[in-house]
Amino acid sequence: MDALIASYGDASSDDSDNDTPNPPPPQTSNSQASSTTLLPPPPLFLLEPPNSLGNMEYLQIGQAARVRTFPHVEGNYALHVYIPVYIPYTPKKDLALFLKKVTSLVPSLHVVDVDVPLNSLCKDDQKLAEVALGREFHISLGRTVPIRVHQIDSVVAMLRQKLQFQRRYLIDFSKWEVFVNDDHTRTFLSMEVITGGLAEITKQIQVVNEVYRLHNLPEFYKDPRPHISLAWALGDISDSLKRIVEEEMKRVNVRGSLQKCIFTSKFSGIECKIGQKTYKICKVQDD
Repeated sequence: MDALIASYGDASSDDSDNDTPNPPPPQTSNSQASSTTLLPPPPLFLLEPPNSLGNMEYLQIGQAARVRTFPHVEGNYALHVYIPVYIPYTPKKDLALFLKKVTSLVPSLHVVDVDVPLNSLCKDDQKLAEVALGREFHISLGRTVPIRVHQIDSVVAMLRQKLQFQRRYLIDFSKWEVFVNDDHTRTFLSMEVITGGLAEITKQIQVVNEVYRLHNLPEFYKDPRPHISLAWALGDISDSLKRIVEEEMKRVNVRGSLQKCIFTSKFSGIECKIGQKTYKICKVQDD
């Protein structure tokens, strides 16, 4: 699940279950960690290719570099299991203001997913909202790992069997947090789930861990901290970024314009991306 790392990249998806996935494009890797605790890596296709294959590769977009974490092996496909998340319209204005303030103090931040420098978007509120906040985000339910082509059908079938019926629930993103990937080459500005939805997501992670374990794949981090990431910067700047975020939060809270919950999203399902192909894993039932 290392996708978050460098930056995410756009990849087309195919929901048909009969096609064999095309080999995943070069990906970046990002296993996230908080300044003190390692977190699950982000979606791998997110950074234009998610955590992926190949030799160290640099992509010049706003002077950003992507580094891949596991070597490409023919017949291997990058696997990522996640909950899709979209930010509702209403909180986008406050989120955009928050990003603009943090970016003014940390100009090296980039949009997670498109490798665009955040400060290049800050002069146009509409573009900032569309590019930085208008895309699909992901809560990772497992590590992004390479699997062999003969494992694909089994992994997808087992995930569907164990997760086929899920109740709809609300996911509260209540805390700004800063995470760092395992090798300390990327720092991420994220929003963490610490209350509403945490119990449900934790159970889903446990199920994904079971499927991974049965296929001899590395399980998720202990004590996972579900989150989505909005921005990234090169290197480990967690101390300074966290200090800036905390100071801005205090200022916002004094102003009284931010509620305890940053925003709430409805759980809408679980997806699994393998290479360039996306599989729907579960049906969501309303109470």
